[in-house]
Amino acid sequence: MTNAHRPLARRSFLQAGAALAGAAAVGGFEALAARPAGAKQPSSTDYGPLAPVADDTTGEALISLPAGFRYVTFGRTGETMDDGIATPSSHDGMAAFGAGRWLRIVRNHERGEGPAFATGMTYDLGAGGGTTTLTFDRLRGRLVGARASLAGTIRNCAGGPTPWGSWLSCEETTDVVDGVRHGYVFDVPADGVSDGRPLTGLGRFSHEAVAVDPKTGVVYLTEDATPSGLYRFIPDRRGRLHRGGRLQMLKIGSGPYETYADPTGTRYGRVSWVDIDQPDPGPGETSTVEQGLARGGASIRRGEGIWYGNRRLYFVSTNGGPVGQGQVFELDPRTDRLRVLFSSPDETTLNAPDNITVSPRGGMVLCEDGGGPELLHGLTPDGEIFAFAENLHNDSEWAGATFAPVHGDWLFANLQSPGITFAITGPWHRGAL
Repeated sequence: MTNAHRPLARRSFLQAGAALAGAAAVGGFEALAARPAGAKQPSSTDYGPLAPVADDTTGEALISLPAGFRYVTFGRTGETMDDGIATPSSHDGMAAFGAGRWLRIVRNHERGEGPAFATGMTYDLGAGGGTTTLTFDRLRGRLVGARASLAGTIRNCAGGPTPWGSWLSCEETTDVVDGVRHGYVFDVPADGVSDGRPLTGLGRFSHEAVAVDPKTGVVYLTEDATPSGLYRFIPDRRGRLHRGGRLQMLKIGSGPYETYADPTGTRYGRVSWVDIDQPDPGPGETSTVEQGLARGGASIRRGEGIWYGNRRLYFVSTNGGPVGQGQVFELDPRTDRLRVLFSSPDETTLNAPDNITVSPRGGMVLCEDGGGPELLHGLTPDGEIFAFAENLHNDSEWAGATFAPVHGDWLFANLQSPGITFAITGPWHRGAL
């Protein structure tokens, strides 16, 4: 983290309650003790408590934020886009592209079977998911354009940006619709539309999200299932994912190993990777995850969001940890060393994290998808958590959090239902985000 402002104020970290299990030898690596766990921190000591804030667009108080932050909304379900197509529902994962005034935001729509909402960029006319691309004026803080950019896919949940200026959109399914296989990743150029071709080398499974290491071009992928694996795709040619490559699954120690109950502070040492021989299995063939597990791959409970930042990869297990409320892992792709950065001690502290993003200032935002109040949480690189925003509008999950590249002056996020995109701005310099 390279903040130029004052050092972050540190919270006492979850103090009431006994320390979790101490160090123990497991499968050739050392599982270290977690920090003490206890009461929820309701807000950041840097940003302060949350209070209702009116939408600059409608005047409605849809969310709570710290003092000094404001937001606009746009891109709602049903609104007509520039191409004449109605904005699809079920807003989900996103990424923003561009370094100047005009930003492109590619947004997923987690919809099921068809009909497709657009043609000409379509994989399967019998599938209703896909992506839309928004143009946002970051200086004036307003939407200036919207269009369809991928159609004919199913349950586009999350994905990830690439260093070459595109969004990798993931299907969270392995459905077969009228003989057409689903369960793939699709490349959507930020300044154009997808060709609708699946990237079969990246595997056919219940994809959640991807993150690309900009130094190597290796693609890391999560899987929303239990058991699930953490995968990596080593392309034959950097940035040319259609040209093929090698798909592998994470292995911990001598394997097999389940990370399901591992607490904050668990360190696995140097991990390894096992090959997936058939990344595109058909119906009745051995699934991708079963191939990896058979070779000693590590099991994760519902792997969801993943993002590259701080020269690290951060990924989420939505239902992992000692109490099943979620874990955040940190992987150093240079050394292949892995640890549990944070494991929720109770549902009031963090309840089912899903999408994740990393701020240009080094902190992380976690989108909550659990029960009760739905929050956007901040998480520092040191593993300290705080509430940053609360959904007052309804009980919809948060999704798609992503910062404006370079400047980091806007945080974009979605309420999945009824489908609203938020752009939040304010005094980010006061804290980790």
